[in-house]
Amino acid sequence: MGIKSFMGKRAKPTKGSNEHITVSDYMTRNLTTFRPNQSVMEVMNILIKRKISGGPVVNDKHELVGIISEGDCMKQISESRYYNHPMEDIKVEEHMIKNVDTIDGNMNVFDAANKFLESKHRRFPIVENGKLVGQISQRDVLKAALKLKGQTW
Repeated sequence: MGIKSFMGKRAKPTKGSNEHITVSDYMTRNLTTFRPNQSVMEVMNILIKRKISGGPVVNDKHELVGIISEGDCMKQISESRYYNHPMEDIKVEEHMIKNVDTIDGNMNVFDAANKFLESKHRRFPIVENGKLVGQISQRDVLKAALKLKGQTW
């Protein structure tokens, strides 16, 4: 399993500073998650219905085991067409990304912005004590910046 975590230092709030604004303050906690044994077709329907671009894959213990995205589904469409394979039989675990980068919920949200830029990821899951607790997206970081209205950070 390849879960790699970017750890954040717990910032000490100082007067006039926004260092105490953490990933946990802006992450989404109510996530759409997927299971390894779900069909890719079912995932595609959920992505479209919920207007999301992907999501974490968890096992029965709510432990993060992968990420599935629109891009992963697109690859499957292409392979199914090429090999003339029915997509109904294709499972998430066969096409999810297993080497998942995570970040610490205590990381400063603007340090997380740098992680997005360095990695080109659209989302990072947050894991605590081995369990998925949330996810932060690039959009969540933008919301944090708008809330602060460009104050010094």
